[in-house]
Amino acid sequence: MHDVEPLLTGSLLMIRHGQTDWNRKSLMQGSSNIELNEVGREQALDTAQKLTQEGIRCDVIVSSPLSRALETAQIVGNYLGVEVSRTYEGLVERHYGEAEGQDISSEARREPDAFYQGVESERSVYVRGIKTLRQIVSDYPGQHIIAVSHGSLIRRVLSASRGEEWKETVPNAQALEIPLDGLFRWAEENEPLLVGKP
Repeated sequence: MHDVEPLLTGSLLMIRHGQTDWNRKSLMQGSSNIELNEVGREQALDTAQKLTQEGIRCDVIVSSPLSRALETAQIVGNYLGVEVSRTYEGLVERHYGEAEGQDISSEARREPDAFYQGVESERSVYVRGIKTLRQIVSDYPGQHIIAVSHGSLIRRVLSASRGEEWKETVPNAQALEIPLDGLFRWAEENEPLLVGKP
């Protein structure tokens, strides 16, 4: 932890993108590039306004390159007066393979790789999310960062960084704080959340 201590002086908020038509219809989005709808744009603006009201400081905004996340980041950034610095491929949503665009059963949603081909493993999402966010924090040391991403990835990062399973759905456009000490403390090889995961 000693070598990362200077990085822990900043902060990291993650925001899930605003609503899309696929969200509204309960379709699996994954890495499909689906745009925000008007409700989603309003949600992004509402979130930016709440952050301002709460006095949340923001030095840097980064995003997944998928359009629904990037547009959310741009709306938030425009309101806060901060341009989106860059996009990170590692912030994209879990790839759901054949399930993308489908309204799948609740059982399949819990374990999609048991029902559909081409689904990214849960382990991969954990590891990719943590590594990408560590890189972002290292790229902007001591800064107050907002990273706009996707529900599945955010939920797994919350689980890993907080040391317990985050079971709640991450609502569209909600900002959630990622504890930086937990982000850098997490270790893939001894993570109990990943035992038995492919």
